[in-house]
Amino acid sequence: MSDDLDIYQRQGFGKKLGLGVAPAVVVVDFVKGFTDPAHFGGGNIDAAIEKTVELLALARARGWPVAHTRVVYADDGSDAGAFATKMPPLLNLTETSPLSQIVPELTPEKGELVVRKRNASAFFGTDLAGWLAFRRVDTVLVAGCTTSGCVRATVVDSCSHSFRTVVMTDCVGDRALGPHEANLFDMGQKYADLMTLEELRGLN
Repeated sequence: MSDDLDIYQRQGFGKKLGLGVAPAVVVVDFVKGFTDPAHFGGGNIDAAIEKTVELLALARARGWPVAHTRVVYADDGSDAGAFATKMPPLLNLTETSPLSQIVPELTPEKGELVVRKRNASAFFGTDLAGWLAFRRVDTVLVAGCTTSGCVRATVVDSCSHSFRTVVMTDCVGDRALGPHEANLFDMGQKYADLMTLEELRGLN
């Protein structure tokens, strides 16, 4: 990994974006189906949920906007696209399915946005970017799962919308640690800053 890092550094990757003055937290897909290895869970997702409880407490205490996402498909699958065709079990995530409900410890509070999405990114085909812009957010702190999937897609789109983007490394998880670690490295080089919850506390 040190040789890889040298290559990225020589080519000018990995510059820091830093925090702006108006952060928001986006919590990606921490729903019940991602806590169960029989469905979409496993790896370090449970540990990431535990740390996200602390992140939300910090955000709420400081009055930062918070948005949560769920993957939600129609009961008959009529709104399915390529994503669900590639991963058919996603169609089990319907509005009323227990698998699609946000885990109780991260229950949204009044005034927090819940985004329903059918693709990986929290931004694609949703109102999230406009909701953040209306609140004059300049920094998006990302938690959720999976690191290599919906978190990564959300981070790339957040950067594409020119938000300063921070991946909260102990608040994201994946069903396998290899993709988790590889994608953290890559996002940190190209699209976002990487930060632990304790590092965030130290900056504010």
